[in-house]
Amino acid sequence: MIKMKKTIISTLLGSTLALSSGAAFAKDDIKIAVLMYGMKAEFVQLMQQAAYDHPLVKSGEVKITMYDGRYDALVQNNQAETAIRTNHDAIIINPMDFDANIDVVDMANDAGIPVIVTNARLNTDQMTAEVVSDDVEGGYLEAKFIMEQIGCKGNVVILEGPKGGSGEIQRGQGNEKAIAECPEGAVKVLERKTANWSRAEGMTLMENWLMKHQGKISGVIGQNDEMALGAIEAIEGTGDSVDNYVIAGIDGVTDALHAVKSDKMTSILQDANGQMQGSIDVALRHIIGEQYKPTSKVWQQYADQLNWNNGLSKRYDIPWTVVNQQNVDKLLEVRK
Repeated sequence: MIKMKKTIISTLLGSTLALSSGAAFAKDDIKIAVLMYGMKAEFVQLMQQAAYDHPLVKSGEVKITMYDGRYDALVQNNQAETAIRTNHDAIIINPMDFDANIDVVDMANDAGIPVIVTNARLNTDQMTAEVVSDDVEGGYLEAKFIMEQIGCKGNVVILEGPKGGSGEIQRGQGNEKAIAECPEGAVKVLERKTANWSRAEGMTLMENWLMKHQGKISGVIGQNDEMALGAIEAIEGTGDSVDNYVIAGIDGVTDALHAVKSDKMTSILQDANGQMQGSIDVALRHIIGEQYKPTSKVWQQYADQLNWNNGLSKRYDIPWTVVNQQNVDKLLEVRK
């Protein structure tokens, strides 16, 4: 059945897609399941919107089914079973857990369905492809900024992502790499604990650390923006000035961009649009075949850094962007 569908679509594409990237083909025939680990944070909402804004989704030629994993790896595994049972042509997963969600790849492979891993990583190489950003590099970039600003001298705290997720593991590796480049013993990590990507949990942790280490914290490494923003709220809540701290986060969510503009923190922008729309293009290449040409703008946006390779690469790395005073207004303009 799947083979027949691919034949029909390929035939149609062979005569139409070459003429127009938005050419009509077999509406409702292509269905892609998108399994997000949760939908509360702005970053995943940006990814969700990017999926619906993909040119062929927007035109109705490709149908997206969006699943909210409710921050539970088991829920995501069950959703993958549903997607396979309801004859989706591909699965895109933003996994909650580095190991527990490997089941999604195994089930999709058994069903002959391409599975694209996006945003976070899985502890397997059996997926069809990954469209991600290098979290080790992201963690390094944010911690390196802090080390430079404090002159490799002082005490820092680290707000970590959910334990067991690739973001916490790999951004943590990048954090450690930057700290290790300072003279041995010059920078001390006073505290490190998960705030589960949550602004509220980040604020609570920071409030406790400010009381415990009064006057001793120089830098705050938030493994995402939401937790870094929570730290800012905690500092301001004590009546202290954010100017007394160097704070960094990752993702480039809108509130973080405004905080960068106000000189309260720096952020390492992770391209939600590039990761999701790139994933859809790669999924469509594996559904349709070599006739498919990517239709999202991500491939032109990063033409000098990202090679389409006919959609057959095992891994695509969407570049990071360090947010600063020179580019923040342009990035904010995109969010309007």
